Amino acid sequence: CCLPLPIDDDKSTLMSCCCKLICDGCDCANVIREQEEKLDHTCPFCRHPTPKSEEEGNRNVMTRIEANDPYALRHMGRERWGEGDYDGAFEYWTKAAGLGDL
Repeated sequence: CCLPLPIDDDKSTLMSCCCKLICDGCDCANVIREQEEKLDHTCPFCRHPTPKSEEEGNRNVMTRIEANDPYALRHMGRERWGEGDYDGAFEYWTKAAGLGDL
């Protein structure tokens, strides 16, 4: 839709396959389109099938981290921060910033 993403992270979804963010409204519209056309659930950006489990999603994110995807690194930093690992979070955020993530 090309609208700016909401500031509130709870109103957007991280696509674990390509680590792109999509607003929840566009995600909902994509799901409705897939259901109406009886399509498999895929990422609207890369068309990769959506993960069947949280473990598979985490593996996808780790693959993106190994590929030095700045948004995947920022996402992992946020997860580490939430777990109380502030040094780990800082390392991920520093690397993401070095790769151009603001």
